[in-house]
Amino acid sequence: MRRLLDWRAWLVYTHRWLGIAGCVLFVAWFASGVVMMYARMPSLAAEERLARVGPLDLSGARVEPLAAVDAAGFAPVSIRVGMMRERPVYRLHAGRQWATVYADTGEVLPPLAADDAVAVVRGFVPAHAGTARHDARLEEPDQWTLSSALRPLFPLHRVALGDEAGTDVYVSARTGEPVMKTTRRERVWGYLGAVVHWLYFTPLRRNTGLWVDLVVWLSLAGTVMCSTGLVWGLWRFSPSARFRLCRVPSHSPYQGLMKWHHYAGLLFGLTTTTWIFSGLMSMTPWDWSPGHTPTRAQVDAVSGGPLRVEAVTLDRIRRVLTALSPAFAPKEVEVAQFAGAPFAVAYRPPDDVRQLAWLNTDLPAFVEPATLEHRLVWVEEPERGLFTRFADDAVEQAARRAMPGAAIADAAWLRSYDDYYYDRTGTLALPVLRVRFRDAVDTWLYLDPFKGAVVRKEEQRTRLERWLYHGLHSLDFPALYFRRPLWDIVLVVLSIGGIVSSATTLVPAWRRLMRHLRRLTGRSAHAPSR
Repeated sequence: MRRLLDWRAWLVYTHRWLGIAGCVLFVAWFASGVVMMYARMPSLAAEERLARVGPLDLSGARVEPLAAVDAAGFAPVSIRVGMMRERPVYRLHAGRQWATVYADTGEVLPPLAADDAVAVVRGFVPAHAGTARHDARLEEPDQWTLSSALRPLFPLHRVALGDEAGTDVYVSARTGEPVMKTTRRERVWGYLGAVVHWLYFTPLRRNTGLWVDLVVWLSLAGTVMCSTGLVWGLWRFSPSARFRLCRVPSHSPYQGLMKWHHYAGLLFGLTTTTWIFSGLMSMTPWDWSPGHTPTRAQVDAVSGGPLRVEAVTLDRIRRVLTALSPAFAPKEVEVAQFAGAPFAVAYRPPDDVRQLAWLNTDLPAFVEPATLEHRLVWVEEPERGLFTRFADDAVEQAARRAMPGAAIADAAWLRSYDDYYYDRTGTLALPVLRVRFRDAVDTWLYLDPFKGAVVRKEEQRTRLERWLYHGLHSLDFPALYFRRPLWDIVLVVLSIGGIVSSATTLVPAWRRLMRHLRRLTGRSAHAPSR
């Protein structure tokens, strides 16, 4: 009974058996975390996609956008006007709904066939037109298309380029455009990094509920394991070296690998505990955090409600292109709405396409793409000319509409990132308007004047989540996060410490398991027969 009530026994056995069960997983987590510092999951950036499509040509367009919306059968939030091979198309989007309508005939694009997908890729990468071949039609995600952003675009066609890099291009059967690309190198680093770190294995990740529960409970068990180990390690450490091992004073009662484990745990146990706990927080378990996405009411208040498609005519889109020419030749035009007025965002890839690593095989694989260039034009009054951002007072009025009845604590135009709106690569737009409200949850809204939209929402719990997740997991504290290679050195050293503290338990854990197994099998062999 005394053993059952002894807190030390509960502490050591809890740590020991959770450690035996999770030591391999912890080694994998630490090693894959280092990989993820330099290699993420594969993707197809908008810059890369637009660099490969043909120029926007509406000379053959005959169908009004309103007719295209009627043919699609749903009210879009935005309309993208682009090209599919040599034909102009409207791509309509609303939530998880997508539809592509030919602008020359009004025909809704039927699910893309395999041969058509290969033809799209051949036009997309003409240098490999002779070797491109259809690899698979995906009704369910494979390892590289598990993103929730890609789910509405299924089915996907996977087309192998047959190049030296082992490139696969994924084409949406719903929109008729490339939406993802991977290379052999990206797939290898993706497996070693994100797939292992996130437990992003395809059979498991397809079942979202099971995957979430598994990661949450593994992280929770890991947090308990680390916490109990840290307490036990401190309890068993003797500053006065009172332990005697082979008649030699020692600060630790352990020998061999377990002594290494004890000291590594004392040095790196705290960061190991905070890392696994912050990994738990990344899953926002039990929906404790409301998330950073603005509410539907806030989005509608800024946009002015549903898109006024009747105001978006083919003649006005052509006038938009006329206003853009010759100063800005777009590859694609997206029609959205701000304060009830439709506007067009014209996009084109950066002039210096040499920055796009995938387009130039002689460049390193991890070159950051240049920023996508854009211009804005009012759809109903394109003669007013081009502009790159909405007026400050219009954005400030939109912020007030987004939170009607809530008092404003302060409003500021940020020309550098704050603790919640930030990005190391500098791709997030600046300046941005931050408005802090005096409501029940202390809402902060960030409005992008280049998009005319709320791009981030913060509340009390999301700000707490930012530090409990990103702060503890990525160490993205302002004094460290933007100082490289200092940030790299700190994280790599801490990760190596975590690997040492976990890997030193592998052999002792195996030996203990074998010892218990022999004990159990020995008991079974000597058990009396009935």
